[in-house]
Amino acid sequence: MGCTVAVLAAGQAGAVCPPDDNAPAPGTSVPAPGAGDPAAAEPGTTADPAAAVQPSDSDLYVVRIDPDAASPGGTTTLHAFIGNLGPDRTASPFTVVVTLPAGVTAEGPFFPENCYEFQNGHRVRCTFPAGLPKFRSATALIPLRLSSDVPLGELTGGYVAVRGDDDRNEANNRQPFTVQVVETTGPRPIV
Repeated sequence: MGCTVAVLAAGQAGAVCPPDDNAPAPGTSVPAPGAGDPAAAEPGTTADPAAAVQPSDSDLYVVRIDPDAASPGGTTTLHAFIGNLGPDRTASPFTVVVTLPAGVTAEGPFFPENCYEFQNGHRVRCTFPAGLPKFRSATALIPLRLSSDVPLGELTGGYVAVRGDDDRNEANNRQPFTVQVVETTGPRPIV
């Protein structure tokens, strides 16, 4: 019996392995594949490593989610939301790249932890593991800091993009987002 890869809410993968009555006792070695199986390949032959990971028939896509409004010098969080339309679960890791509008920089910590900023904090790259099932999603959380001199209004030019070896439809792999800059995000004073 094999393991099932489970993709958690934020796209983190974990293996779920049921008990195996044929598993070796702790401290003993695992028998070679096909050992004791008369139908197994002859000794000395190996499986083709290129055939071990076949690309899946999956369709990654980006859902547009604008971050909450923020004031100049303030912070907000971008949710880079990626889904899989299937029909297969992803067989390869995929990468999410966030490009930020002018006047906005990324400010960690990020989720997942493997995300990192580059281009002076104006872009962030995150990698998600293989195993995202059909109709499931993964989300990168990217805290943003607005410059203290950004004008009030709408900051454009930001986008979220996804790329994966399994993705068969690249037409839905990029979505823009905007950041609303407001005078204040706190409660209004009582007069």
